[in-house]
Amino acid sequence: MQDYEKLGQFYLGKQYDFEKGLSDELILYDSKDLTTHAVCVGMTGSGKTGLCLSLIEEALIDQIPVLAIDPKGDLGNLLLTFPDLAPSDFRDWIDEGAATRTGKTPDEYAAQTAELWKNGLAKWGQDGERIRRLRDTVDMAIYTPGSNAGLPLTVLKSFDAPSEAVLNDADAFRERVSSCTSGLLALLGIDADPVRSREHILISNILDRAWRSGKSLDVGGLIMAIQAPAFDKVGVFDLEMFYPQKDRMELAMAMNNLLASPSFQNWMHGDPLDVQRLLYTREGKPRLSVISIAHLSDTERMFFVTILLNEVLAWVRSQEGTTTLRAMLYMDEVFGYFPPVANPPSKAPMLTLLKQARAFGLGVVLATQNPVDLDYKGLANTGTWFLGRLQTERDKARVLEGLEGASAAAGATFDRQKMEATLAALGNRVFLMNNVHEDAPVVFQTRWAMSYLRGPLSREHIVRLMEPRKQKLEPTTSDQPATGSQRPQPAEPEPSRVPTQTEFGDARGPLTEPPALPPEVDAYFLNPRHTPRGAKIRYRPALLGHVRLHFVRSSYDVDAWEDQQLLAAAEGELDDSTWERAVPIELQRLDVDREPWDGAEFEELPGPLTSTRAYASLGKQLKEHCYQRTTRNLWRCENPKMYSQLGEEEGDFRVRLRTATRELRDMLVEKVRAKFSSRMEALESRLRSEQDRLAREQAQYDAAKMDTAVSFGTSILGAIFGRKLTSSRASSSARSAGRAAQQRSDVTRAEGRVQDVERDISDLEAELMDEIHKIED
Repeated sequence: MQDYEKLGQFYLGKQYDFEKGLSDELILYDSKDLTTHAVCVGMTGSGKTGLCLSLIEEALIDQIPVLAIDPKGDLGNLLLTFPDLAPSDFRDWIDEGAATRTGKTPDEYAAQTAELWKNGLAKWGQDGERIRRLRDTVDMAIYTPGSNAGLPLTVLKSFDAPSEAVLNDADAFRERVSSCTSGLLALLGIDADPVRSREHILISNILDRAWRSGKSLDVGGLIMAIQAPAFDKVGVFDLEMFYPQKDRMELAMAMNNLLASPSFQNWMHGDPLDVQRLLYTREGKPRLSVISIAHLSDTERMFFVTILLNEVLAWVRSQEGTTTLRAMLYMDEVFGYFPPVANPPSKAPMLTLLKQARAFGLGVVLATQNPVDLDYKGLANTGTWFLGRLQTERDKARVLEGLEGASAAAGATFDRQKMEATLAALGNRVFLMNNVHEDAPVVFQTRWAMSYLRGPLSREHIVRLMEPRKQKLEPTTSDQPATGSQRPQPAEPEPSRVPTQTEFGDARGPLTEPPALPPEVDAYFLNPRHTPRGAKIRYRPALLGHVRLHFVRSSYDVDAWEDQQLLAAAEGELDDSTWERAVPIELQRLDVDREPWDGAEFEELPGPLTSTRAYASLGKQLKEHCYQRTTRNLWRCENPKMYSQLGEEEGDFRVRLRTATRELRDMLVEKVRAKFSSRMEALESRLRSEQDRLAREQAQYDAAKMDTAVSFGTSILGAIFGRKLTSSRASSSARSAGRAAQQRSDVTRAEGRVQDVERDISDLEAELMDEIHKIED
């Protein structure tokens, strides 16, 4: 069987001829073609799920991470991959009802399924070792937002300020604000027009102002901001005229009721919605993250998908441009999320991804069995279409419309009549692939999937799959949900913390007024909002140092500035050791005021801090401390010659290296193919010429044979019916036989020339593959 294990090529199946059936010619899909995205359409039973899971398997085995949105529950089958192909592996996952219907015990049915999968894989040149390599290559997990069946995902951070790349892109920032607002209001059951809805306009303004100032919001903070926005005008109207406080309170209460609802609590816990971590582990290992949303209501699905697509869009814009496939976003059953007429919140970020993600190496793959529910104008730039059996003429018409638009956008010719005839002839597991990067469409039968396709996974199945992973996770103190009556407390990640009482030393005795400071010195007071009622508040002094660090090394291409704050206890002797005791802190993440709370007590300042001179000395000590002690680690790779960026983790650097290596591989392979293409074209032209000559020689030989047969037949019949067999007639028959023999020799020589050219083509292909294998190595 032809070798299909090639880096950068996905093994999808074999070519299929409607008259001759399955051929031996493999369908190897170039992974970089997926950067122009793909759509897969087929009715139930067409084999669409098997094809899409095979596409995902090929991406994973090529170390391409996949983020898969699963509205039905089928994609969890990707975790049902059993390298040993033993009956015991299948036993827990078979449908026992199906076993009963076939008159078999569950154990017998499991053994039959294992044998079926082993034989099916073998027929397509696969085995358990390929499954094992798949499992070893990637980390696999199922996430269940709003549920603890799988790994939970929290949306608490969904309203964090976007990255600099998004903030600096006016269109991207506007889309982020609008779609986040629409998704949230959809969860509240409010169908809001971005231009006419005052709910949409109010929340959009709140997010816009907060994010532009670098401030992140959680749901609790958004509730407080709705009640008391940080602005008093909307457009030219006063806030109270545009949206009175009483009406705003109703919106805040609706959102608070949602937040306080027991069914919403599961949204508050779990891993953060971090696309980089959903695609790669911290060590840089690629991941398959299946986001199962089958358990959610329609409004919850729309809310989450909108938030997720926005996060993917923000991640895309933070990446460097590339021509190779970096990651894959797959969404099964996209029905309702990308319709042709309506504009649900999910449509805008999806459309933006289809337009822009290709430049950053993200391939988007959408699948549906409802062709009429896809916006084919939005899919005009989609490079690959996988088309299976369709149910109605209306479905075929919509698909042909989309194909025609995609071909026109790519500048390719489109034969609608031929395409319509091909679509009508498709059968089970037989698909038409129209790839704008190839010369012509191709019909193929999909290979056997390595994953066990048992059908949708239930909640119990997901629990069983993810329980071992949950047990390995260390218990974490996740953020507690804020209710409407609580002020959300800003997160304070380690090591950013406030020194403890012990770190500050013993109290020197309380004062009832803040100690006097030099006029040039700024004072901040920590806000004790969550202090138990009736407790006495006492402020203790600390020094806050703010430095701007400049890291420079030209050989590593590093020239970066970094702000840092340090908090040091103001105690004892204020000398060189003062900043040794300091801890890093982020002032903007602390809840501070410029004035203390009423009724608080204060500890005295060390004597030197009442003088301006002490602060100048402390500033010099801070500079010296940071210059001597502050370092940043960089990672280096010799081949290709690359260095990590400041603050980049080793795993993320390895991911960048892998992408750079793929780019280099694709570029070198293209060069090799270009080098061999002229020689191959010459040989193929010569082969066509020799085949034409062979056909002519064969035709002449056939004609000569016929002449000889007729000549001899005429002579024999003449003799039978009494005519003499003259010498001239006999010699004519002999000449006909001689010509036939000569033509047979010409045919033999022509066949030899064809075989010689075919051998030259085979040798050239072997030489090409040898060059490509060297590049892969």
